[in-house]
Formats: sequence, structure tokens, C-alpha cells
Amino acid sequence: MTTNPPEADLLLTNGRVDPADPRPTSVAIRGGLIQAIAPDADLAAAAGPATTTVDLGGRRVIPGLIDSHAHVLRGGMTWERELEWGEVGSLAEGLALISARAAAAPAGEWIAVVGGWHPGQFAERRAPERADLDRAAPDHPCFVQRLYDDAVLNTAALAACGLFDGAAPDGVEVERDVAGAPTGRVRGLAAFRWVAGAMGAASGDEQRRSLRAFGDHLAGFGITGAIDPGGFGFGFDQYGPLFDLWRADELGLRLRLFLCATRQGEELDEIDELTRVLPRDFGDDLLRVTGIGELVVSGCHDMEGLAPVDFDRDSRDRLLAVSRLVAERGWPMHVHTILDSSIAAVLDAWEAVDADHRVGPLGFTLAHVEDMSVASLGRARALGLKLAVQNRLMLRAADTARAWGAERVEQSPPLRAFVDAGFAIGAGTDGTRVTPINPWRSLWWFVTGRALEGGPRRGAAHRLDRALALRLYSEGSAALSGEAGRRGRLVPGQLADLAVLDRDYFTVGEDEIPAIRSALTVVGGRPTHVADGLCWPGS
Repeated sequence: MTTNPPEADLLLTNGRVDPADPRPTSVAIRGGLIQAIAPDADLAAAAGPATTTVDLGGRRVIPGLIDSHAHVLRGGMTWERELEWGEVGSLAEGLALISARAAAAPAGEWIAVVGGWHPGQFAERRAPERADLDRAAPDHPCFVQRLYDDAVLNTAALAACGLFDGAAPDGVEVERDVAGAPTGRVRGLAAFRWVAGAMGAASGDEQRRSLRAFGDHLAGFGITGAIDPGGFGFGFDQYGPLFDLWRADELGLRLRLFLCATRQGEELDEIDELTRVLPRDFGDDLLRVTGIGELVVSGCHDMEGLAPVDFDRDSRDRLLAVSRLVAERGWPMHVHTILDSSIAAVLDAWEAVDADHRVGPLGFTLAHVEDMSVASLGRARALGLKLAVQNRLMLRAADTARAWGAERVEQSPPLRAFVDAGFAIGAGTDGTRVTPINPWRSLWWFVTGRALEGGPRRGAAHRLDRALALRLYSEGSAALSGEAGRRGRLVPGQLADLAVLDRDYFTVGEDEIPAIRSALTVVGGRPTHVADGLCWPGS
């Protein structure tokens, strides 16, 4: 119990912090840190003349959510240009969103849905066709990408990209009907890059405005931080709008950046340049360059894990060289691995490096790890690695079962084995292309193991209880960026990052979890989201 506490900057009263304690509880915040947490009566003296006091009305208070692997910058820079289908329950509803955007946008302006959905989530159980998009947006080029696998373009978009009659560029697969006419479906990363080029890049001002809007969207879920692992072709020269927001003090969440290699075959030279020019941990508590990954060698990437991948000898040698360089310079790594064969190849490299430079204490992390075997688990634990796990199979269970078999998918990822082995584990989404970035949808999946598209359910042994899932989404993810003890818990002395929920995560029905939103989100003692139903002084 705190006696005679100093005056708080922010005092949140009448909240519920401990699920086992129903008493009204206050959270006192001072200097961006949690000062004290105690029953209301014990902290009444913390309210002084300059204190902002907010009555939470009995709402649940949780640590701010930290996504262990989310493409915030890539998704945020185009957020305002795109429509999100992650929470859409029918194709008809999705097409209505396109029609509404078309009605409000000038003719010829692109309309895009870029990943984060699967046709199995729709009542109709199908993806849109070219004709659907033509009816929804006849005067606008329209592009709808399904996860990373394929996309559908309407007639105007095919024409704008030169794909209606022209020969497809290398790597761009254009599906055609028996008469040779394009169906609208395109496949391949090259296709998505080609379409993005036709759409044109947003200006710096548009990117900054879009990033701010995306930050507001994340704050509405109670997200206070994320580990951002870059992405394909995402070089450090593209981070300018994000750093502009940071310098202007307009960044509303804590980002930990892992930088990717982008020059195929020259990854070692590129990472050498980055780690020589940039000091490790450049930045501050809000924005920090933390490590290298998730893409470090182009030939050592298993995409969505739906097909076997054999890393060639040259790629393995470059992976070893890059890993050794990163370890020598004392940087963490965070690497994409889905298939156990990929995990084993990365472990081969890291075990060789570990003989001279201990990789565990540096924070080397394997991301995704759905297919990790018992043998690989033991090797990873011996190295002291960390794990970043996401709800990727929520929209991929059926597709993955066709490739791996249902029994294997039911054990993927082996969450209980990870927990029992004592790994540092962070939870997240891999949003925005692979899944929606909604953390409550992800937490629902960790708890229930159910797939939205009708695939196999994760076995009961590998489902998590609500408290543990939440802990992995807060304290666990903080540990992945080396910040255990500073973030992720509601205890005095930690950074004052928290969310006040509009309904109680611990008591609502399982299927109500995805609909949870934040009534109040606080980062470093400053509000980043205040819902209409919460009475904030002066609002």
C-alpha cells in the first residue's frame, strides 16, 4: 500500500486491474511511468491541483498490447489508400465497401484491398471475380489481393497495368480463359510489385498522414507498441516518413525496427553498411532501431510455408556470414521461419556462430515457427533463442492442411511445448497482409485455436488460457526487444503504457473477444485514444 504518494500527472480511478480483485483500483502515473497501483482509497492523496483524474467506470485495465511482428510502416504508409477486409463477414459486404469508396472517389482513382483476408471467412466462401469488381467500381481501377498468394483486378485495373492485352512482365502470372481473355486473377510477388507501380507511390505528406491515421487505428485496439520487421524490398531509405513523425512528436506507439536486406546476392555488404553507419539502439523509448531481420538472405526464405523449400549452399553460406557479422557487432536478429526445414537451416548457422558469439543473450529470435519439430525446439532452447508467434494460421489452416496434413496443422504452432520449455515468447499478428492487425482477433485464436476459413482447429493441448495469451501479447513481446522489466506489465516503475477496455476480456464469451476495443489507450502517460463513452476532463 502506498502512503502519502507524490502528486500524479494522471490518476485513473475506479478501474479493475487484478482479475482476482474486484475492488475499485487506481493507477497513478507520473513522469511517464507507473507510480503506484492500489485501491482507490489508498491513492486518493495522489490527486493534486495539476493531476488529470479520470473515472474509468469499473472498466478493465490491461498492459498496453505489443505486437511481436507487425508490418506497421509498410501497412501504415498506404493505410488511407486501402480498404480493410479483415473483419468483413461476406463478399457482399466487401463489395459494398468498394462501391462506397468508388462513389466518394474521383473517377480513375485506384481502390485497393491488400491482404489480411481469406475467402473462407465469407458467407459465400469465394473470392471476388473480375465481374464483381467491375460492377462495384466500373470507373475505378480496383485491385484485391488475397494474403500473399494471388489477386483479382477489374477491367480498368488490367488496362491501367497493361495486362489486358499486353504480354505479362517476367514473374507476373496472368490467368486467362480458354479464349485468351484475362480472368482478372494475377499471381506472384512480381505481379503485386507491378500493380503497385501502376498505382504510383503516395507523396511524403500522404504517407505521413496515412501513418498517423494508422497509428490512431492501432490505438483504438489498445496497441501501444510493435516490433516492425520491415518486409520484401523495404529498404532503410523508405523510413523517412516514420522518422519525420517521430521528430515531430506525432508517433503514438512504440516501434522497434528490424531492418531487412534488400539487395539480392549483396546482403552481407548491405547489412555491413547498415550496422557500420547506424549505432545499435539508435533512437529513444518511442522509436528505436533494434536489430536485423526478418529477411536477411533472399534465398533463405520459405514464404508462406505451403511448399517445400531447399536453401542452396550459396544462400546458406551467406546466411552464416550475415549472422556472424551481426553477432560480432552485437545486434539482435529476428528471422522469418515457418517450415521445420527452414528452422533447422537457420539453427545450423546460428549454432556455428554461437561457438564464438553467444546469440541467445544478443536476442536472436525465430519468427512464426508454426512447423517447429521437437528436435528443433531443443536446439533453439539450447541456444537461448526467443520466439515470435502469430495467428497466421487463423486464415491459412485449410490451405496449410492441404500441404502438410490436418494432424500436423492441429499441432501448429506447438504453443504449450514452447511455454513449457521456458522460451521468451511474444505474440502478434504478422499484419497487415497475412492477417488483420486486430490483436483481439489474434488473442481469440490463441485461446480457441479456431480458424476463420474452416481449417483444422489447433489441438486443445496447444491452446492458451486468456491470462497467458495476454501476457505473451504484452510482457512477452517486450522481452523480444530486450525490454523485460521496463514495459509490458502494470507495476510501479514500468513505462506507463496501458489500455482500458470497453468490455472485460476475462469474462466475455470467447466469440466476443474479437470485438473488444479500447476505451482509453495511454502511452508513456499520454492518451493516444479516448473513446466517446469515456469522460476525459476537458473533452
